[in-house]
Parts: sequence; C-alpha cells; structure tokens
Amino acid sequence: MRAMNFQQLRSVREAQRRGFNLTEVANALHTSQPGISRQIRELEDELGVEIFVRAGKRLTGLTPAGARVLPWVERLLLDADNLQRASEDFRVGDAGVLSIAATHSQARYAMPTAVRDFRAQHPKVQLQLHQGSPAQIAQMLLNGSADVGIASLALADEPEIVALPCYRWTHSVIAPPGHPLLDGELTLARLAEHPVITYDNGYTGRDSIDHAFAKAGLQPTVVLTAMDADVIKTYVELGLGVGIIAAIAYDETRDAHLHAIDARHLFAVNTTSVGVRRGALLRAFAYDFITVFAPHLARDAVQQAQATPSGTPPVPL
Repeated sequence: MRAMNFQQLRSVREAQRRGFNLTEVANALHTSQPGISRQIRELEDELGVEIFVRAGKRLTGLTPAGARVLPWVERLLLDADNLQRASEDFRVGDAGVLSIAATHSQARYAMPTAVRDFRAQHPKVQLQLHQGSPAQIAQMLLNGSADVGIASLALADEPEIVALPCYRWTHSVIAPPGHPLLDGELTLARLAEHPVITYDNGYTGRDSIDHAFAKAGLQPTVVLTAMDADVIKTYVELGLGVGIIAAIAYDETRDAHLHAIDARHLFAVNTTSVGVRRGALLRAFAYDFITVFAPHLARDAVQQAQATPSGTPPVPL
C-alpha cells in the first residue's frame, strides 16, 4: 500500500476549491485529469473512506467523511508551506518573492511610499503586485497566490483570513470648477440633484455611500461606475457628473482641474485592513512589509493574530 503524499493532498484540496471540476484541477496542478482522479482514489484507498460524492466519473460534492477530512488536508498542506518558508529564510536569507494583492485605490494611492521604503530595505526581494476586488483578494490569500492582501472590505468576512486594521479614511466629492455644489453646505439632498459617478459595488466604500443615501430616503442618479478613482476623475472632468471618491485619491496639485469637497459628514468612515492567512508562516520580509505599511503592526502582533482561532474578532484600530 502506498503512503499518502502531498500530490494526493493537493489534488483533493484543489478539487474542492475548483467546484469539483477535474479539468480545472488538472490545469491548476499542471497534470492530467486521469492523473488527478488516480491521486484522489489512492488517497481514499489509503484512508479507507470516500472523500467525494460521485455521479459516474464526475465529482459532485464532499461526503460527510470528506467534510471531516478536508480541514486536515488544508492543515497538512499549510504546515508544509510553513516549513518551506521557514527553511527559505535560513537558506536564502533576505531574497525571494513577495506577492501582494490590493485594490486599485490601495495600490495607486496608499502603497507607493511603503513599496519604495520596503525596496530600499530589501533590494533582493521581488515584489509581485496583483490588483482585484476585495473578494478576489480574499480568494488569492486563501489559495496561496498572495502572501499579503490590502483592502477595505471582505477580508474580515473570511474565517481563515486575519484582517488587521491599518488606517481609517473618508470620502470626498469632486466637481469641475464653477459647479453649483462648490458653493454652500454639501448635503445628501443637494448631491442627489446631480448625476453621480462613483465606485462599482464592492469597491472602496461603495456600501457606505449607498447606505447613506438609502437612510436619508434618497435615490441618487448614478450614471457611471468604475473600479478606480482615476477613471472616475476622468469622466467628472468631462462633465458627466460629480464624483464620490476616497479622499486619499485626490491630490490638489495633480488634480488641479478639479475641486474636492470633504464628505466625511455624509458617509461612514471606512477602515483599510491588511489580510494574511490564519496559521500561515510568512517569510521574514513579508512581516517587514506589513510593518512598513502599517507601523503599529509589528511582526509579533501579526503572528499573534494569525495564531488565534477563527471567529476571534479583530483588534479595533
């Protein structure tokens, strides 16, 4: 009887992650579909239980035994990854690849100074920057394609992700010179009288914007949405409407053709968090990056948070 191996464990994990589609699993693991089926069967034979429900040759779900086994599969693979990272810190020192997933707003406006300072401290580290929605960032953390995630939403909703608050931010309303909103007090009612350009659903505090209007019984005319503030500013400049963006995205010098109005009294304050996978050991330089980006998040604090069980509420900022 063959002993179980990591390829079998990876095949089982990916089958669950990819909706039991063995073609996608084979592509992800760079092997053949029959090879994946064989690895899964060998592990089931080794354990003496069926992990997956089958309809013919197709996998359709987890058996009760599979639901019980899968967390241990995840744990074994996570520990193997941790072992590899720990050895790399000693074997290659301050060199390697750091993968960071962030929303456009974070990558464009919040991270550049931290990236510059980190590169000065760790010139041998190659940075890989992935951009996506908060939900995509959470998935990248869970599947191991990102070491660190930075976003304002979704991360804290995943029990296997530790979301550590970094900083709070507010929204601003932007308009071209001479716009009526630039004179007098900014209110939701006045804002709702004009076409609005803002973020897509799920991005950069859009929920707090919608909630504020709904609470006031107002229905703004949203004429265009985008994932990032640069696109929003472009269309505001063209006169399509007024923009609602993260205040950090407005620069008085760079955006001299637009004016910004502080809207913190209209919309709820938002919090950006750094996300890391619970229980995962990161390379030493990854903890250094987190501290450069958020100085109050020292390595010991991050590791202590990673060691807490799922369901532990985050420490407030």
